[in-house]
Amino acid sequence: MVRNAAFAVPGDLAIPTGGYVYDRRIIAELSLRDWRIEVVDLGDGFPYPAAATRAAACARLAALRPGDPVVIDGLAFGVLAEAAAALRASHPLVALACARHVIATSAAVARLLVDDYGVAAGRVSVVEPGTDRVLPPPRKREGEVKLLAVGSVIPRKGYDVLVAALARLRHLPWRLIIAGDRGRSPQTSRRLRAEIARLGLADRITLLGAVTPGELSPLYACTDLFVLPSRFEGYGMAYTEAIAHGVPVIGTTAGAVPQTVPAEAGVLVAPDDVEALTATLQRLIANPHERERLAAGARAAKFPSWSEQAALFARVLESLA
Repeated sequence: MVRNAAFAVPGDLAIPTGGYVYDRRIIAELSLRDWRIEVVDLGDGFPYPAAATRAAACARLAALRPGDPVVIDGLAFGVLAEAAAALRASHPLVALACARHVIATSAAVARLLVDDYGVAAGRVSVVEPGTDRVLPPPRKREGEVKLLAVGSVIPRKGYDVLVAALARLRHLPWRLIIAGDRGRSPQTSRRLRAEIARLGLADRITLLGAVTPGELSPLYACTDLFVLPSRFEGYGMAYTEAIAHGVPVIGTTAGAVPQTVPAEAGVLVAPDDVEALTATLQRLIANPHERERLAAGARAAKFPSWSEQAALFARVLESLA
């Protein structure tokens, strides 16, 4: 039996960020499970849309067929209170306070919603992102260590902390590529580029900009160490993607990262702790055997597939019918 549902997302669903990847992959897998999915573009500028964009988004949501589940991306839902109030009587909503149910991408986010946003625990389900497993290529142990960071250039990702730590390790053989959208926060991007230049690291740090999944896989293939000192992650898909490629990671203890990164595959430090990040980078850059131990842990790590996670998502939608 074909079931209907709508996914309401702010802007272009093809944007290469974790949240949009989650939406795209869940939609694709649901479509394989006899779900007919209508994607509703709510417009750009969220979570701070212009008045006209907000009005148009409310109109698009109001026009949806009554009775069908509506999944509203959390980036938009928080500023569409009027639409939520209007829809809750006619549609099973999957979002926050006005919703019949909330889907969180990690247990850490679920706890945050219950503790800080007043969502009843019984109305929250956790459906973590899936992960595509790949066959990692063999990696060298000696020579220049290639570092990779993946994520939009925004304050939350902690690139300023990473650059400050690497500035103290000029004596070691490393190069860093930062692959992430530089247009989300132009001011952050300008400051980061200026700081890299001021520290004399422009020849060792490359700001690559946003990349497609096809462009990202070769980067993982030649990476020795993934490092992303985020100040918060609701899940941390970039970490699991690196681990799925057999790359050891350095992350932080912020948000859901400790539950996302297996201890055997990575090292976590406190967010904003330049000293701890410097010490960890120094140890792993200088010690290929330690990197290989963590890489072996990465190769052995197991994450659920997108098909498995879509099945969980579908059960939540079916329970709302």
